[in-house]
Amino acid sequence: MSEQLLVIIDPAARQTDGESVRIAKDVLSAGAAAKVCLPDGPEEFARALGRRGSRRPVVVGGDRALVRAVTLLHRRRELAGCALSVVPVGDTRLAESLGVPGGAVAAARAVLDGAERRLDLLVDDSDGVVLSGLGIPPEPVGRAPAVEPVAASYGRPWYRSLVRTLAPRPPRLSAIPAPGPSRLRVEVDGETVVDLGQPVEAVSVTPGTGGVAEVVVRPLSVGAEATPVRASGRTVTVVGADFRYRADAGVSGPVRRRTWRGVEGAWGLVLPSA
Repeated sequence: MSEQLLVIIDPAARQTDGESVRIAKDVLSAGAAAKVCLPDGPEEFARALGRRGSRRPVVVGGDRALVRAVTLLHRRRELAGCALSVVPVGDTRLAESLGVPGGAVAAARAVLDGAERRLDLLVDDSDGVVLSGLGIPPEPVGRAPAVEPVAASYGRPWYRSLVRTLAPRPPRLSAIPAPGPSRLRVEVDGETVVDLGQPVEAVSVTPGTGGVAEVVVRPLSVGAEATPVRASGRTVTVVGADFRYRADAGVSGPVRRRTWRGVEGAWGLVLPSA
């Protein structure tokens, strides 16, 4: 019980799946000295994270809450000295892709018993961060993910489905046009990979290793499928006419120019020990 935790519960998580939130609080409070914060919105979320002191922050919430926490720590230049933990509740695809267990019990136990792993990320020229990758143009908003039952040991597998049915749904991004061919100039470390004269179907950029960004450009195919163009480098610049992009759990833009740079070992995430 010597370790002190600051458990910040995102308000969306409380609305989406209150049972998983309760389970996470019980497991964390039983295994450590946990101070629980219930912010009502982004400003209180940021205030709680900024006043954590020596407590290790634990975010209970979905992917947007995770990205918000990393962004706040990055902009305060506190990422290097902070090991962040997350118990995914709600939309958890990003967190799970990074290695965080999906269930509330398993994720909370990883917070208590896991180890910090330093991960690369991308930082753009507006001081935004990308944890797992970005795509241009953004994929259309699809169907809601299938509901997963609560762990059997806690019973009531219908609970999560009922809560999600009753909870308010986030607004659809109806203003975002369906993906189509784009004319973009993509530069990697100052070298042009594709220019405006070549229409492209999609561009993806992901953090690699050692501060290197991995880039895949899919040219517009006519007849036979075109071979993707791959490149890697420290900086990636995309130039085009009012393009949007999906980064992690959100859509940004439109912008006409954006540059991302890879940062090695920029942030620490507590994951299950091997």
